[in-house]
Amino acid sequence: MNAAAKHSDRYTIEDIYNLPDGERAELIDGELYMMAAPGTNHQRLVKEFTYLIEDYIRHNNGDCEVFPAPFAVFLNANNEIYLEPDISVICDKNKLTDDGCKGAPDWIIEIVSLSSRAMDYNKKLLKYGTAGVREYWIIDSMKQLILVYNFEHDTFEQYSFSDKVKAGIYENFEIDFAGINIE
Repeated sequence: MNAAAKHSDRYTIEDIYNLPDGERAELIDGELYMMAAPGTNHQRLVKEFTYLIEDYIRHNNGDCEVFPAPFAVFLNANNEIYLEPDISVICDKNKLTDDGCKGAPDWIIEIVSLSSRAMDYNKKLLKYGTAGVREYWIIDSMKQLILVYNFEHDTFEQYSFSDKVKAGIYENFEIDFAGINIE
């Protein structure tokens, strides 16, 4: 987005909607953050985790829905924060509209890439934690690290890619990272 396209000192949701075809960005408090196209390994991980979560929900008659990116998440009512998490799990169907999710998803997973590192570890962590997201996972395949923030219980845990990681929003669901093919 160039400066000429900026209508004021702050970007708005309209700037997101007016991006050229093929360009994606996230909006946080009037700042626009352009998104690079994800790599192949990143997309493999999104596909794998989406499948595992969806499979668990289906086999346990769960009410939640899983949405991989690109999927719009409007964290607040005034559209000041527009994000596209890699994976969003939403249990409150009233938050779902044709535009995406209006309000905080229950569980968000971000797969770290070189271009998203600062956003995932800092800006998004703060926004998700204050918006009402119950659980936030940062999966960093480059560091072989999984960070689990359970905002509902105010806990933080760190795991490696040889661990089984339990999802806090479900009683009996865990992901065995040793069984995930990470390249």
